[in-house]
Amino acid sequence: MNKLTTTNFSRRNFIRYSALTAAGLGLLNARSLAAFAAQSGLADLYKNDFLIGTAIGSRTLMQPDTEMLDLIARAFNQVTSENAMKWSSIHPKEDVWKFEEADKLMEFAEKNKMAVQGHVLVWHSQVPRDIFTGPDGNPASKELLLKRMESHIHTVVDRYKGRIRSWDVVNESITPEDGYRKSKWLEICGPEFMERAFQYAHETDPNCLLIYNDYNEEDPKRRDFIVEMVKEYKKKGIPIHGIGLQGHLNLDSPDLKLWEEAIIAYKSVGMKISVTELDVDVLPYDWGRSAEISTNAAYKETLNPYKDGLPKEIEDKLTKRYEDIFKILLKHKDAVDRVTFWGTSDDQSWKNNFPMRGRTNYPLLFDRQRKPKNAYFAVAALKK
Repeated sequence: MNKLTTTNFSRRNFIRYSALTAAGLGLLNARSLAAFAAQSGLADLYKNDFLIGTAIGSRTLMQPDTEMLDLIARAFNQVTSENAMKWSSIHPKEDVWKFEEADKLMEFAEKNKMAVQGHVLVWHSQVPRDIFTGPDGNPASKELLLKRMESHIHTVVDRYKGRIRSWDVVNESITPEDGYRKSKWLEICGPEFMERAFQYAHETDPNCLLIYNDYNEEDPKRRDFIVEMVKEYKKKGIPIHGIGLQGHLNLDSPDLKLWEEAIIAYKSVGMKISVTELDVDVLPYDWGRSAEISTNAAYKETLNPYKDGLPKEIEDKLTKRYEDIFKILLKHKDAVDRVTFWGTSDDQSWKNNFPMRGRTNYPLLFDRQRKPKNAYFAVAALKK
């Protein structure tokens, strides 16, 4: 066998040797593997299956962190902004618009020929509170709030029309307990606000893929409610094209059988599947598994056990977890449109501070030194 170098190592060989590494055969050293990973991203390996993307935070984009941006451009073919397109960031007051960061994201994506996911048009969180208040200081009327929502959606979607491939139109508006989430949107407008949001987005950009996005969508109650909602939307002619499964998972929950059943259920009503915010939390927890952004937990040493590094046993579990996730996604690639990680490397993950600040978490495919982890090679090896 010829000596392998970073200059002569093809993508085909990368896949082959990644598989051997994942099997523990040790034919390549860690330095070589890191170099090969730097040249060949998962996006290339999965290009005939679905998009592979990541979320970009403000500091990475605006400082800019050129090392991270170079890694993102090599490894992925789709990007989402963590916050720049959320209502409170892009439209903090009724007559104030801030497009600088969102425009910067578009510039980066287009320069690197990457698809862009718009995130998010309507959400109960990260939205200015005064939009729910009328000129007299009382709660806004339904008519006024819908008018404000229409103006917001038309302005944002129109600015990026033909450039943004898909939008998370409504985010996290369904719960297993209540059906439609109790929020100011629901209180003032009723469930109609969701229907209107999809209509406003579609009339502004008819060619854009429109998605309902949520977490824990494998929960049977939430899943079944979403399926019935989609059926009702279709009867009414409401333009909804896909379901976003956020994919904030843990090492041992949820049962991936439930996760796959959810994918099958959404497929059955004609929905494209997007995994929109994938990560795998490796730390113990004593709160319910949730991505509800308002959740907070007091710091406990017992819930931050891996400050000095991840034990091999846990890293092996993480590797197996990601391998199992991607096996399911490949099995249903006829319906899966994209898989987006919520961040690129462990040092930048929101899971270091949610819902307990100051933890050291390891939920992504690149480590704190921005090197590919064993989980990365296991996912790559599935394409051998």
